[in-house]
Amino acid sequence: MINLTNRSYTKELLDGDDISFADIRQNMQELNTINSLLGGHAITTSGIYECISNKVFNQPVCICEIGCGGGDNLKAIAKYCRKKNIPATFIGIDIKEDCTAFAKHQYPELDAVWMTSDYRLVNFEKQKPDIIFSSLFCHHFREDALTNMLQWMKANATQGFFINDLHRHPLAYYSIKWMTKICSRSYLVKNDGPLSVARGFIKSEWNEIFRSAGISRFSIKWKWAFRYLIVCKND
Repeated sequence: MINLTNRSYTKELLDGDDISFADIRQNMQELNTINSLLGGHAITTSGIYECISNKVFNQPVCICEIGCGGGDNLKAIAKYCRKKNIPATFIGIDIKEDCTAFAKHQYPELDAVWMTSDYRLVNFEKQKPDIIFSSLFCHHFREDALTNMLQWMKANATQGFFINDLHRHPLAYYSIKWMTKICSRSYLVKNDGPLSVARGFIKSEWNEIFRSAGISRFSIKWKWAFRYLIVCKND
């Protein structure tokens, strides 16, 4: 049995600089399937709902994702917004140019701007987004980097931000380990799937990260399957 008392700092293969885009693309496609089947996209749209409920917008809601990968999360949100008659525009930011190019090619129908950049270097010159979010992104970072990330998200989102990420738990670890062993054809998913759970956080650790960031008003909700939805709405 793996000991998950403390989070792992072992680097995921996906964070390497020598991964071919063919391998990255297969990884993104399988993760999209997992997100769809296990409710990951539903958690993301719940974050959108919490950020915009009871608010009136005079123009389309601008929603920005950092670490957007191939754009699957923004596509799921666009589908949700159409269903709810919510006009929306999108910004996808990813440090890998192959990812943003793939997202633009994969979802040309989205009213989206795809930006290849480290999110920290992005300057929203004309207008800041209403909502900023990340999904399965935070566990790639150390705690001090996350402190800075939370501060950046709060400073750059006019309405609020949210996080959809993994709960470090043995059942989640072994479930994804066996699921990917049986069903996955991606060596990245097989290696990084369980490792990403081991790199995830528990609730008390999130509380400490937010305390370090100087943010006191936020909510943390546990969601199936072993995710946290963390929402911070601006006053």
